Amino acid sequence: MNSIGTLFRLTTFGESHGAAVGGIINGCPAGLLLDTAWVERDLARRRGESPDTTARKEADEVEWLSGLYEGRTLGTPLAFLVRNRDCRPEDYESLRDCFRPGHADYTYQIKYGIRDHRGSGRASGRETVARVVAGAIAKQVLSQHNIRITSTIDGMRVACIVEGVPAGVGEPVFDRLNARLAYAMMSIPSAIAFTMGTGDPEGFPDAWNEGGTGPTLTATNHCGGVQGGISNGMPVVFSVGFHPPVTAPDGMPCRDAEGNIRNVVPGGRHDRNHITRLPVIVEAMAAITLLDLLLQSNS
Repeated sequence: MNSIGTLFRLTTFGESHGAAVGGIINGCPAGLLLDTAWVERDLARRRGESPDTTARKEADEVEWLSGLYEGRTLGTPLAFLVRNRDCRPEDYESLRDCFRPGHADYTYQIKYGIRDHRGSGRASGRETVARVVAGAIAKQVLSQHNIRITSTIDGMRVACIVEGVPAGVGEPVFDRLNARLAYAMMSIPSAIAFTMGTGDPEGFPDAWNEGGTGPTLTATNHCGGVQGGISNGMPVVFSVGFHPPVTAPDGMPCRDAEGNIRNVVPGGRHDRNHITRLPVIVEAMAAITLLDLLLQSNS
């Protein structure tokens, strides 16, 4: 699947060293005055400023193809693309017939019988550009409902808090708010863990506050603002754990097509530490998920 969401639905396309990456959003409410500066700020956060992030320098200029008129959304499919301008596909020749340990090289080859070895194709973090664009749009819609998403970094874990979510968002059983958030977060490249609230079963239950409602409903928020899969009005709190980058630029033992293990120095440009680029992606996936469920709750 290359799509996520039901009423607010994002479909992404493009490979790391293809012509472009981009997306199509169905269900964006009509009449939104699109704040392109907001989109640009979030894309800048995704690029990161740390010297340990990739040496690849993309301007990430968004081209809006449809769904806008005089700066406002039409309610029709909102299509956009971001061209890949700083590409060096020839740098990845050493990985054409080799599979890195811990990477998607091997599994893509097994599943499809073919893969794009140039920067990992769609297995690359480059694909998340479209998520960040869609997430910035979703945040703008959510801000009209006084919903705000922020995140912080704790080691290799991103902690996220969503304030202003009204009670009643989410569906029973299979479309629980926490289940949908877990699904969205675990789709992010290198995500390995999802925890709702404190993740400590000893901390449950949250005691009621006398007469409390919304953000004062309970004395604590160990459950992370979700009960029975439905928001209770308290802040929605969760965290996502990530593994570090698996590509060792100085050389690593790779498997070739015949099953032989040999040391390969992978060409190309790779993140040495990507954690600073991840919070805005977590926020984007939270915004896409919450807006989709909020629209379902109001339909």
